[in-house]
Amino acid sequence: MKNRLPLVLSAAIVALSVSIPAAQNPAPPPVAPPAGQVAAPAQTPAPGPGRGAIPAPVVIGPPAPVPPEVAIPRPTPAEIADVNAAMKKIIDADKSSAKPLLKKYESLLMLQPPRLNVAATYTQTQQRMGPRHEGFVETARRGNIDLLLDGDSITDFWAQNDANKAMFDKYFGGYRTANFAISGDTTQGVLWGLKNGEGQGFKPKAIMLMIGTNNSGGTNNAGTATAAEIAEGVGAVVLEMRNDFPDAKILLLAIFPRGVPGDSVRDKIAEVNRIISRLDDKKHVFYLDIGSKFLDEKGVFLPESFRPDNLHPVAKGYDIWGEAVKAKIAELMK
Repeated sequence: MKNRLPLVLSAAIVALSVSIPAAQNPAPPPVAPPAGQVAAPAQTPAPGPGRGAIPAPVVIGPPAPVPPEVAIPRPTPAEIADVNAAMKKIIDADKSSAKPLLKKYESLLMLQPPRLNVAATYTQTQQRMGPRHEGFVETARRGNIDLLLDGDSITDFWAQNDANKAMFDKYFGGYRTANFAISGDTTQGVLWGLKNGEGQGFKPKAIMLMIGTNNSGGTNNAGTATAAEIAEGVGAVVLEMRNDFPDAKILLLAIFPRGVPGDSVRDKIAEVNRIISRLDDKKHVFYLDIGSKFLDEKGVFLPESFRPDNLHPVAKGYDIWGEAVKAKIAELMK
């Protein structure tokens, strides 16, 4: 019986490593804009009946396919039952001094049913309801788009003011472009948009994609989605784009750093980026991490490059961004 305890502990570690990233979460993520986000008037949902604006409810949509490179292992119900039955037998038969602890924490050692990863679903977010989405669909129908940009506010705000627009024109003015990014949106919103008209009607040569920061929750310990779940969402977007635009080259940007050095969201984003880098196949998908170009040697954003929210670039930040990707975009546009 002295040899049984290592076996128990080893099995426990395996159980925890599989069950923690895949526990059930039936509740949808918060739909309020992230802290520090500057809302654009065009993204406001259309008013409901009666006085005032009543946002339409967000209904979680069906799961989207996920590339194997970023897929989270999820046990089947039969596998869960088999593992848990075996674990219970091990605990019940244990004769060591650790048995009281094994019984006390037995529920933590058991595999749990995997939860739905909302980040990898076709969900119509509030950001994709109304005029912005409808305008994107019409733009897609008209075609004549060689370079598509998609994502959230960080990409959306390329066109927010004259200074930012000047940077956009500097680097992308020579291309026929469309920007389908919406402030505050998430991987699931981009997925829904692509599936519902934003991914049909045109054949871009290249796509620049960055999405996922709003899935992170933003501030310290505020996010409910794990890094692995966010990575699945990003992977699902990339796979959807590969299906919608099979001839396009996708420049997948690492999620930009946010917050300040020591902020836990940076650790989560770094883990997401580590996982999604596996999507780079050097053929259709090209991963590029330019986050360090915005930071000094201490990890602080360069002066006058980002807003005080440490999330959104200003004109200088967009200039750095454009300079960092212009050669790769030119290569992918050939």
